[in-house]
Parts: sequence; C-alpha cells; structure tokens
Amino acid sequence: MAGDVRDLVIAGSGVAGLSAAIYAARADLDPLVLEGDEPGGQLTLTTDVENYLGFPEGVGGMELIQNGKEQAERFGAEFRHGSIEAADLGNQPKRLSLSTGETIRTRALIVATGASARWVGADGEDELMGYGLSTCATCDGAFHRGDDVLVVGGGDSAMEEATFLAKFADSVTVVHRREELRASEIMADRAREHEDIEFAWNTELVELQGSQDEGVTGATLVSHPDGYPREKHAAGEDVTVEEVDVGGVFYAIGHEPNTGFLRETAVDLDGEGYVVPAPADEQWATTETGVDGVFAAGDVMDTEYQQAVTAAGTGSMAALDAEEWLEADDAVAATPMPASPEP
Repeated sequence: MAGDVRDLVIAGSGVAGLSAAIYAARADLDPLVLEGDEPGGQLTLTTDVENYLGFPEGVGGMELIQNGKEQAERFGAEFRHGSIEAADLGNQPKRLSLSTGETIRTRALIVATGASARWVGADGEDELMGYGLSTCATCDGAFHRGDDVLVVGGGDSAMEEATFLAKFADSVTVVHRREELRASEIMADRAREHEDIEFAWNTELVELQGSQDEGVTGATLVSHPDGYPREKHAAGEDVTVEEVDVGGVFYAIGHEPNTGFLRETAVDLDGEGYVVPAPADEQWATTETGVDGVFAAGDVMDTEYQQAVTAAGTGSMAALDAEEWLEADDAVAATPMPASPEP
C-alpha cells in the first residue's frame, strides 16, 4: 500500500468476500473488507448449514460467517462497516465513495456484494426467516422431510424449488398470484405432472404462523378468482381467506443483485443487474470484469448455482486473479521507460 491507496478492497463480507479476504491476506495484500449494510450476507439468515464441506454435523450460518471473519483477521484482513454508494473505476487509483461519507482509493477491487432474495412482505417473515422460512430449497429442503410446504412464485426458480422439495416433503403447494405461470413450458410441465406438487392459483401469502422455537407452523393465504388478491383486498374487494398447516415456506420470486453502485461504471451488467465476467482467453473460468483491476465473486455474478460453497470458490479465485493482476501491474510500473533518441 502506498500512502492512502489500498492495494485491494473487497466489497462484501459474505462467504465469497471472506474467502477472498483469507486468500488475499495470506498473500500479504492487506485487504480492506467493506462489510456492507448486511454483514455476513444471506448465510446469516440460515440457522443450519448441512452441505458445507468440513462440517459433518452441520454448522450455523452465523457461526460459519463469524469463523470466516476471524480466520481472515488472523491473516491480516481489515474490516470496516459501510457500503459503496458510488465508484469511479475509470482512473487509477479507483475511488470508492462509501455510505459513511468516506472515500477510499484502491488499485484493485473485488465485488462480492451478493444478491438479496426478494421477500413477499407477509406478516411474520422477519421473525421466521431461517426458522422454517427459506429462500433456498437446495440449502434447507432436507430439513423438511415429511412436512407439507409452500413454494411462493411462478417462474422457473419456483418450479425448480418445488420439484426439488418434492423429494423430501409429503406435499408441495405452489402459491401463485395469477393463473398463468411465468416458467418455461418444460419446467412448468415437470412441476404440474409431479404427483406430490399442487398449485394454489390466484393466491398470495399474507401471514406466517409459528415461532423461532417451533419454526413455521402455518400460513394465511388469500385468493381471488381474478388474481392478485392482496391488491384486490387493499382496494376493498372481497377475497377468500384460508388458514393452512405447513411446516415450511420457500420464497422463489427471484433475487436482486447488489450492484447499484456499478450502474454508472464500465462494469458489464446483464439485464437483471448481475455482473457479467469478461470472457476468458483460455477455456477456463474467470472472475475478471470488463474493467481492469476489478473482479467479481459469489452470487453477484452467479445466476446459476448460488450456493455457499460455490461462492467461497469464486471468492478464492477472485483473490488469486487480483494478486496476479497486482503483480503484473507492479512489473509494468517497475519497467524502465526506453530512453528518448538523441536529437
């Protein structure tokens, strides 16, 4: 680090950011990790993680994150509260304007800000998220063996979640506010034809019952023959109210990548706001973006897997890529300029 210019800043303190921090700190890059508005990311909303390598008895999501932070700090990573509100990435060093009012200058940046799952807005969801309410069937489906569960959504993600959950649950009911799915035909047919999957059409979730000790025990649904029942109810129209006993609820209405600060930069984003990695020169993955010295890791650039273990993997990749880039940049800076020819 020269003066007040960091070698590397890592935006995000979820699994991807922590993995990047551990690798970067062990490489003596003295990384600064910006913890963001939700330190630890989505994993802190998960009570038990059973599919992360090295924990045969499972591990709490918060515990896994805290252990990762302590590991990164042990090697010299620095953590600071705050999120990036604006970024000037077109010049060197890059300038990051934080929510705290501070401006940080850095040579390299790893974007590991994740993607936040969309919530329904039902009563009780704040208390029960991670206690029977989940946004990831792959992560939490196995906890619901023998349960009746709900899946909220109507796209491909909802169909995929419902089909996966049917391996464990006694019954799966897809709750959709319209009578027409957004899902592709093949995914919709797969769910419709499954004997353990039912559909609650023109229906929305308005309330969850249960506690953090008991988990989710029930749900309140509203329906209207013309769809969008919550909207109809708010307008004063009559809706049908139904109480159902369920042991789990899964939200599958998409994610919002946390990339607002990149929208005015040259980093390439797809139509939904996810970072698009730059094409690799060779047949191998890359965490590079279209901006020199900027890398991405985890759910912010992963529209397919969105698992803790894949986020950790891309976090380590991003740190290795950043280290290589910094070394190459140092080599260029150290190369003497050719002497000007004599006049």
